[in-house]
Amino acid sequence: MATSRYSTWRTAFLSAALLCTISAVGGAAATAGNKPPLPSLFAEKWIDGTQPSEPPTQVQALDADTFVIRQSVKTNFEAPFLYLFFGRDKALLIDTGAEGGQIRPAIDAIIANWLKAHGRRDIPLVVAHSHSHGDHIAGDGAFRERPNTHVVGLKAEDVAAFFGITRWPDQIVQFDLGKRSLSIIPTPGHQKAAIMVYDPRLKLLLSGDTLYPGRLYVPVNFMAEERASIDRLAAFAARHPIRAVLGAHIEMTQTPGRDYGHEALAHPDEHPLELPAESIAELREGLKAPLNVPDQPQIHDRFIIYPVAARTE
Repeated sequence: MATSRYSTWRTAFLSAALLCTISAVGGAAATAGNKPPLPSLFAEKWIDGTQPSEPPTQVQALDADTFVIRQSVKTNFEAPFLYLFFGRDKALLIDTGAEGGQIRPAIDAIIANWLKAHGRRDIPLVVAHSHSHGDHIAGDGAFRERPNTHVVGLKAEDVAAFFGITRWPDQIVQFDLGKRSLSIIPTPGHQKAAIMVYDPRLKLLLSGDTLYPGRLYVPVNFMAEERASIDRLAAFAARHPIRAVLGAHIEMTQTPGRDYGHEALAHPDEHPLELPAESIAELREGLKAPLNVPDQPQIHDRFIIYPVAARTE
């Protein structure tokens, strides 16, 4: 990221992405407590609702082909994170945001600038989802009408069919974007169609709502699936280097074990988005408890395992 080529490209990208913003404030502060924070992957502080106004989306580039997008908490209390990857042959967007979002203009701006930087006119876009809850699929309609774009279905069988997973949820498959292959990891538990995505280039694991600094909601009737998914994930993590785990929300403060109130519209003193790889083992260990009574959470420094009432999806 420090090369002159990337710096030139990043300057061009920032000047043209009119519907997005990169905050001018410094990086996130260190996590409180005895556990040292990860070195931040991001140059800027995320929008967090603490200012009188903020843009509807914020974009930060991890490299010239990898982008993280946050929806403003002022548009929706969920304030989800989305991820956009480029390969030689196609691009992959993970999630389309919550109600009230303005996600497609932000994505179109990123793609337009990527194409300009590469001297190209178009690239196919695949829109997939970390899982199928409403705060991650609300923007799908805007992408269904977008040219040269495929929106993956919302049920587990749709996800399995698109990615070529013949033994759901036990099979991990590769999804090739063209000289960039990502691992698609089924992780049902939080929701039936949940997946994680591993990028070996940057050694990042995108973990959706299954693992992030916040309340990890698991329906009590899906707890066995959740445990099995995290067991498989732990086995994967033992074989693959993970620089950081990046989830779909931030709901924790920097005070260990303290979250924000439900539907909070500002996140002062917000925990960093990044979680360390050892959080996988910590979640796996925590799931060994019975966790069979809804609304009796198990509190950890960086996340909270939160059993909820039975669901069908």
